[in-house]
Amino acid sequence: MTDGLRLFATPWWVNLLILVPLLSFYFWRRTGVALGRSALAAAGLFGIAFEFVEAAVVVYLHTAIGLPTGNDGMLEYAPPLKGLPHNLLVIEMFREAATIAMLASLALLGARRARERRAMFLYTFAIWDLAYYAGLWATVRWPPSLLADDILFLIPVPWVSDMWYPVLVSGLTILAVVIASGIAHRDRKVNAAALDIDTLGSRSLHA
Repeated sequence: MTDGLRLFATPWWVNLLILVPLLSFYFWRRTGVALGRSALAAAGLFGIAFEFVEAAVVVYLHTAIGLPTGNDGMLEYAPPLKGLPHNLLVIEMFREAATIAMLASLALLGARRARERRAMFLYTFAIWDLAYYAGLWATVRWPPSLLADDILFLIPVPWVSDMWYPVLVSGLTILAVVIASGIAHRDRKVNAAALDIDTLGSRSLHA
């Protein structure tokens, strides 16, 4: 549903999510995060593939509960609370919790330090979030615009906002992690070059 621009999400604390990429980059800006390109690529691939599965589950769920199709025969997507029986709502909440657990497990396995684990979790979550909407658009042509309403999460209460808000937060998060990983890569190259110079100098003194 599109009712015009909604500036603020509900409940109120959901609006604070915009601070996550901004504060994260503030703390990463000096030394960056030691995540290589291959790690980011693998995490991104996981996020895209996993979220297409999530999007497919949503389409199947809405089909199973008998939501109508549009004039073109495509399923009319609606936020997950509409027409959802209580038992399926409970299952949906556990599915969301399981999704977060899977993304957290990937971060724990993919990085050694807490700093990089947090960055990988946020990065994969952001990729996953954007891929979810891309998957829905590819299958059921939803959302029709970034002004469409959506229920972002159900835990602990439903989070409701326009589509532009999660897209903005996820986009900034990906940007923050990519730039921070570039800072760490640059510093590693500088340190390696300095070490080579010191090694050459030491050899010259002992020659």
